[in-house]
Amino acid sequence: MQQQIILASQSPRRAEILNWLGIDFLQYPADIDETRLDGESAQAYVTRLAEQKAQACALMHPQLCDSRVVLGSDTTVAVDEHIFEKPEDEADMCRMLSLLSGRVHQVYSGIALYNAGKIVSACVATDVRFRVISDAEMHHYWQSGEPLGKAGGYAIQGLGGQFVEHISGSYTAVMGLPLFETAAMLRGAGILLRGADK
Repeated sequence: MQQQIILASQSPRRAEILNWLGIDFLQYPADIDETRLDGESAQAYVTRLAEQKAQACALMHPQLCDSRVVLGSDTTVAVDEHIFEKPEDEADMCRMLSLLSGRVHQVYSGIALYNAGKIVSACVATDVRFRVISDAEMHHYWQSGEPLGKAGGYAIQGLGGQFVEHISGSYTAVMGLPLFETAAMLRGAGILLRGADK
C-alpha cells in the first residue's frame, strides 16, 4: 500500500495536479495568517507560507499525520515592486490585470514537505507574458467568477489563459503546484509515484 500524504490545501487545482502523480492523499486545508511581512520578498513569502501550512496541518491532525507526510503550497504573482494575492473585488482585479497587461510578470510557487518532524521546501519562479487586456475584457472576465480566489486575479488553466502570450518555466507552478519539483520532493520522501520503478 502506498504511503498516504496530506495536502494542506483546499485547492481543487492542487488536488488535480497531485492526482496526476497517482498517489493516495487526503486533503485538509490549514488555517494560518497569510499576512506578508514588511519587506518580505515574494520568494520568501510563498516559501514561508508553504512551510507554515504544512506544519499547521500536522499540528491540527497529529494522529493522521503521524504516518503520513504533509504537503504545503502557496502561490503569488509579482511585477516590479507589486506582489499580488487574491483580488478583493472587481476593482482590485482590474488594478492587478492593468499592471500585468502587455508585459511580463513572475509567478512564485512555494512548496514544503513536512515529514517526521523535519521540513524541506523550495520555491519555483515562472515568467508569464500577458497580451494587452482591454477594460471591457477585464469586466467580462470578472463576471465569469473565475478570478475569485486566484493569485494575481487570473487562472491560467481557465479563461485567464487567453491573456497569456508566452510562458517561461513551470505551467503547473502557475496553476498552484509545480509538478516536477513536487514529484522530486515526494520521491525523496520514499513515496512511490505513478510510472515509477517498483
